[in-house]
Amino acid sequence: MSVILFWFAVTLILYTYLGFPLLSWLRSYACRRPHSSGDITPTVSVLIAAHNEQDSIGDKIRNMLELDYPAAQMQIVVASDGSTDRTADIISEFDDPRLVALNLPRGGKAAALNAGIDHCNGDILIFSDANSIFGKGSLRALVRPFADPTVGGVAGDQRYSKSSGANSADAGERSYWNFDRQMKDWQSLAGNVTSATGAIYAIRRSLFRTVPEGVTDDFATSTQVIVAGHRLVFARDAAAYEPVAASNGVEFGRKVRIITRGLRGVLQQRSLLNPLRHGFYSIQLFSHKVLRRQMVFPLLLLLITSSILSGSSAFFLLATVCQCCFYAAALAGWILNGTKLGQKKPLSIPFFFCMVNLACLIATFRSLTGKRVVLWEPQRAASTSQSLTAATKA
Repeated sequence: MSVILFWFAVTLILYTYLGFPLLSWLRSYACRRPHSSGDITPTVSVLIAAHNEQDSIGDKIRNMLELDYPAAQMQIVVASDGSTDRTADIISEFDDPRLVALNLPRGGKAAALNAGIDHCNGDILIFSDANSIFGKGSLRALVRPFADPTVGGVAGDQRYSKSSGANSADAGERSYWNFDRQMKDWQSLAGNVTSATGAIYAIRRSLFRTVPEGVTDDFATSTQVIVAGHRLVFARDAAAYEPVAASNGVEFGRKVRIITRGLRGVLQQRSLLNPLRHGFYSIQLFSHKVLRRQMVFPLLLLLITSSILSGSSAFFLLATVCQCCFYAAALAGWILNGTKLGQKKPLSIPFFFCMVNLACLIATFRSLTGKRVVLWEPQRAASTSQSLTAATKA
């Protein structure tokens, strides 16, 4: 039985981390579905939900106002969700007809977005985080695919601004997003990306549906496009820059919240897991948003079974030793956090991998016990100035 369980775990792990990416790459060549693109400037409404973002919101609004996009075609709606710092005051300091400021009671991000939509008048809705800084031409790049009537949503490219004080998790996170960017390219070429990131994405106004509480809003909103029978594509040139996490602890807590909300979001959109209706996208969604987030269990099973079998053959002993070395590297990445050695890929990638899977384990437990995350408290790096500098150079 231990041998069967060992190879079952191996199969799940290899499919998730190697087989699925390989399948996505092959589909990008064998099942290519190009979409048209054009230099269009439809009316857009940029919607930003903010809670206690006094260190970021000023830079964010200035960034939006300075983008390369016709002023007459652009609106910016900033919804302050019960902020108790100077966020609302900073927003009110801007005197620009494009800006709509909403000072809302505390209700959570979903409530702020739903309230903000009522004030949006653009044909295209642009969603972004308060600490995400757009490249100067990113808005134009984001709307170009809407020249194709089959495109209902566009996912932009989240990037991290460079930081000399990066931690081990940050180095691993950068590697992950480089890989994720390539996956989005492959998926978009063959049909749809799995979902968008909250830093920068857009959908047609007609496709927006109320955001449920307790889910990842970017997932819920962007996948509505696919539910409606439209395409969700990737625009690599539409870049948004974010500062690195303030610490590994902050990053870990953020991932637990995001994954908890993400698992609930998949449950809300479970109709998308029906391959008879949504074809390969259902396999893509299950592989990316369900299976990958449950990899902690096959990984634990692999370690346990290989340890049990290690005395029966050199192969299982080697498998156990390799796993122990990998986890030792992750531990070293944690111990050496903040040092140059800790940021090296042989340590930062195992550390980030283990941190994410531990976050998945906690998020799964919270989801099974019915815990929801409705309110959020942002814990940012000092400011978005580094992101703004990176964006202006893009």
